[in-house]
Amino acid sequence: MKILSIQSAVAYGHVGNSAAVFPLQRIGVEVLPVYTVNFSNHTGYGAWRGPLIDPNDVREVITGIEERGVFGEIDAVLSGYQGGEGIGDVIIDAVARVKAANPDAVYACDPVMGNAKSGCFVAPAIPILLREKVVPAADIITPNQFELGFLTGTEPDTLESTLASVDLATAMGPRTVLVTSVERPDREEGTIEMLVADPAGAWIVQTPRLPMKANGSGDVTAALFTAHYVETGDAKTALERTASSVFDLLAATLESGARELQLVEAQEFYANPRMQFTARQVR
Repeated sequence: MKILSIQSAVAYGHVGNSAAVFPLQRIGVEVLPVYTVNFSNHTGYGAWRGPLIDPNDVREVITGIEERGVFGEIDAVLSGYQGGEGIGDVIIDAVARVKAANPDAVYACDPVMGNAKSGCFVAPAIPILLREKVVPAADIITPNQFELGFLTGTEPDTLESTLASVDLATAMGPRTVLVTSVERPDREEGTIEMLVADPAGAWIVQTPRLPMKANGSGDVTAALFTAHYVETGDAKTALERTASSVFDLLAATLESGARELQLVEAQEFYANPRMQFTARQVR
């Protein structure tokens, strides 16, 4: 499998491509990483150095890849945090060119905007760009519950309202929606859930909620789910594999006491997920 991954990069820590590439490689995926920013560290520290990469430069890198004749071999395009406003158009153009070379290729968009606690943490134009142009071009989207609400103009909280918001999201264009953090009032205390829906149905998986915040975990989630889903065509299996790997990554990070994901130390959990969680069909 080959995935063209257009995301941010940091030298220190693990977010964007710096979170997604290694887990994908560890499960046997050939990754072609293209960077949208090249920062010293993620912006959660409040201070960072390095450039936003000009959209024309990103486009040039993608064109150089195309000139190697590999677009026909790409199974999926993956995008995450977009940085500047012009990156969305570059990504949409790249998706169209990849699909022209390989009509079976899919586009997986992680519509990174923010979360319920922090609100939006991207440039004001980015959420609108995602909603109006990028998400409609996607086959798979992986929003958290907050991002799902923004995209659809809703406030999902219960299972029923989250499924209704998912239906609104699929009406925008994507055929598969993975909601990476579902927090509903009637769930078991100390748990958190992920939900996936595609034309075959909808499934939810519950895991213990760990007392931590880990930048980059959503990027790992989107990457692993995309790869497993493209490989198997089975949303339930992809959800269970992803939940297993990401939970063990987070548990290893919590145990270490480190702020950054213990991405390398947890590598066996990507290659051989323990499959300790079972997804339940909800539709």
